[in-house]
Amino acid sequence: MIQVCLNGPRGAGDGARVPLSPEAMAESAAAAVAAGATDIHVHPKTPCGQDSLSPRVLAPVLEAIRARVPVPVGVTTGAWAEPDPVARLERVRSWTVLPDHASVNWHEEGAEDVAAALIERGVGVEAGIWSGTDGAARFAASPSAPKVLRVLAEVTDTSAETAEETARALLAELGSAFGRPVLLHGQDGGAWPVLRLAGRLGLATRIGLEDTLVLPDGEGALSNAQLVAEGLNQYGWAQRSS
Repeated sequence: MIQVCLNGPRGAGDGARVPLSPEAMAESAAAAVAAGATDIHVHPKTPCGQDSLSPRVLAPVLEAIRARVPVPVGVTTGAWAEPDPVARLERVRSWTVLPDHASVNWHEEGAEDVAAALIERGVGVEAGIWSGTDGAARFAASPSAPKVLRVLAEVTDTSAETAEETARALLAELGSAFGRPVLLHGQDGGAWPVLRLAGRLGLATRIGLEDTLVLPDGEGALSNAQLVAEGLNQYGWAQRSS
């Protein structure tokens, strides 16, 4: 599986290629799926470009994307979108249109309650386990761990030289991950090395403008679709080379 991460917390300062409106997200999603993406992760935005968990922001994004593509669509529940854990939980409980899945960062305060609320509502949980945090330890002790849809092993090391080593250490921390599927991905300078590692290990992965703005050769990416197409090439090359 290759997931496209359409925008993340990036904004207008990262260029017009980053989709911010529901219509732009839907168009970008459709092109990425045509390029080979099989799943979508998106950060719904307010009109001023800020990540939001509001049902009034979430619903138009999900509806616009689903009108264009048949693949699952997931959203963030990151604490930066709603820092107060109680308010974040209430936001999730107030959603009127539900995503297929939502990521929950296990190192964030309130993660257990948010995950439980999502599972109760029938929304798949992507357990975000970040390198450099206590997320793996918290996940190992979590009653919700066996119920999650998948684990997002998120390598926050942005160095092209050390990201693979960090990724392997994170996977070792996760162990069996309660038998849940693992999606391994990196960020910025670590995005491409970690994607290739995922290919060699046969793990699901993701790519998109949230994780990197550049192609493997350092040239600026023009779109999510271009990143997905190159991601599939790199993933397949890594598998053949392993």
